[in-house]
Amino acid sequence: MEKKARIYVAGHTGLVGSALVRALNREGYLNLVMATHQEIDLTVQTDVSEFFACERPEYVFLAAAKVGGIMANIVYPAQFIYDNLMMEANIIHESWKNGVKKLLFLGSTCIYPQMARQPITEDALLTGPLEPSNAAYAIAKIAGLKMCQAYNQQYGTKYIAAMPTNLYGPHDHFNLETGHVLPALLRKFHEAKRQGRPQVVVWGSGGPIREFLYIDDLAEACLFLMNHYEGDKIVNVGTGSGISIAALADLIRTITGYEGEVVFDKTKPDGMPVKVSDVSYLKKLGWQAATDLRTGIGRTYNWFCRQGFAGD
Repeated sequence: MEKKARIYVAGHTGLVGSALVRALNREGYLNLVMATHQEIDLTVQTDVSEFFACERPEYVFLAAAKVGGIMANIVYPAQFIYDNLMMEANIIHESWKNGVKKLLFLGSTCIYPQMARQPITEDALLTGPLEPSNAAYAIAKIAGLKMCQAYNQQYGTKYIAAMPTNLYGPHDHFNLETGHVLPALLRKFHEAKRQGRPQVVVWGSGGPIREFLYIDDLAEACLFLMNHYEGDKIVNVGTGSGISIAALADLIRTITGYEGEVVFDKTKPDGMPVKVSDVSYLKKLGWQAATDLRTGIGRTYNWFCRQGFAGD
């Protein structure tokens, strides 16, 4: 990307989008195109069409998405599939209509089968049934990456697709009901410490293995891919290392300074038993994550505390 190029970051106020803006600014990309949800509804085709015709971006980072934790995915599957399908379809199509030079679509490793061989390689896509708890979201993301490939095939576009693992960091959603596991646990332990609660209840058995990537590392990976990669092969973005939910809870307990008991509610769903991505292809391209989990959680917790304990 040229330093003066017009770059559209779709979803710039979210966890991923805000990290992308920080990374772009650090690298000297200052001609950024951004619009809030109040300014443009990305699920409405006419709004997106008018926006692209007016702004004429040259590069697009498609980071806009409706996201949430396991319970949100179970309760709101219609919203997850509709909103994500509409946003990605509108942005990808208008990028083609308006001559965008290159687009990076951000998916998720939840696109892979529930019982995929671990660590999960990119060729595991569509080789088995999805995890039921987030199937609606996963199907929408699969449609987005397939749309990128279809436009490349028919129109010769240069649209690439990255599949990040579980993300965390500043600007995350710390909602106890709808947030992802790591930010939700951070808030839960933080509030338990402040209120002197004798125990913290963690959903599930504690046994599932998950991989976590610090958000600023993802942003750096996205810039790397935009500048150094093109092709239809999807690319996993992660650390390649997993941790059990029980061990994660213990680490967060240590970082927040909580001294009470941790109890696991086994009546709540676990989701996939193991989900760790194989990132050997990305390493072969020349990039790997730099932030270890303890450091990343510490930074995230410091940011959360600076927000005045609001969290939402």
